[in-house]
Amino acid sequence: MNEMKGTVAVFPGQGSQRQGMGKDFYDQIPVCRQTYEEAADALGLDVAAICFNEDARLNLTEYTQPCIVTTEIAMFRGLAEKYGFKADYFGGHSLGEFTALVAAGVMPFADTVQIVRTRGKLMQEAVPVDVGSMAAVISEGIDVQALKAMLTDLPVDVANINSANQVVISGDASALPRAEDRCRELFAAPKTYRFVQLNVSAPFHSRFMKKIEEPFAGTLKKFSKSFNVQNAPHVTSNYQGSFHADSMNAVINNLVSQLSNAVLWRDNMQTLANRAAQVYEIGPGRPLRDFFKTIGIACESITGLAAAEKIFTKA
Repeated sequence: MNEMKGTVAVFPGQGSQRQGMGKDFYDQIPVCRQTYEEAADALGLDVAAICFNEDARLNLTEYTQPCIVTTEIAMFRGLAEKYGFKADYFGGHSLGEFTALVAAGVMPFADTVQIVRTRGKLMQEAVPVDVGSMAAVISEGIDVQALKAMLTDLPVDVANINSANQVVISGDASALPRAEDRCRELFAAPKTYRFVQLNVSAPFHSRFMKKIEEPFAGTLKKFSKSFNVQNAPHVTSNYQGSFHADSMNAVINNLVSQLSNAVLWRDNMQTLANRAAQVYEIGPGRPLRDFFKTIGIACESITGLAAAEKIFTKA
């Protein structure tokens, strides 16, 4: 039974937000509108207005996180209602792991938007604004161990292992120029080397997030009575790279550890690829499709209704 191939749904994380995200689903499918209303009731916040209008809060992580999860779950529910879409296995990148747990029935949606709002608030408050930063290192066949060794004396950590060709580093903003110089030396041979500063206001998935692990664990425990961990083995863990175990403590520990440790996305993709007949990326952006391409797996991205229509009404 475990080896059966099925449909995989994956969800992007922070950075994929955009003004107007999910509006086509909201306007045309009742369950999508209800999803935004459910989030608004849970948070006391007009989530639809933040997503659809020009609202600076969309890029403040405390708001970004519940807005992305709401949009992705609205889209996922909309695809189920309109096209009968169902998935067997789930994965999500960083914040997207929470969407995946909701989609798999492990965590209730209304609780999860509250959990990720707290997560965003804690992450933002962990360091003063602009003290931390992140950058993507892009090169062919990155040696992650060599990269880690090169960073050991700097307050900078490996934050995401996205593919063989992309690793994100995170840490003290003042140390990133030194990290960039060293990367240039380490990756001097391949012509494809690039170092791209990311537009984030905090050093996610680094040692600077350690201090928020305890309060975040408290938040998860507070809501844990409503979790259904028997479905957790259908969802990959960013922290472990493999499927979650059906254990409350293990799920909570993985989500807490994810804050200050690397997102092992390449491992998540391999784990999901072993079970995948078809992979769909559902969300406001499509960063994951290209990562799947690097392991030779086709991934259909659904960022709006037009894309869904094209995919699901194919003869």
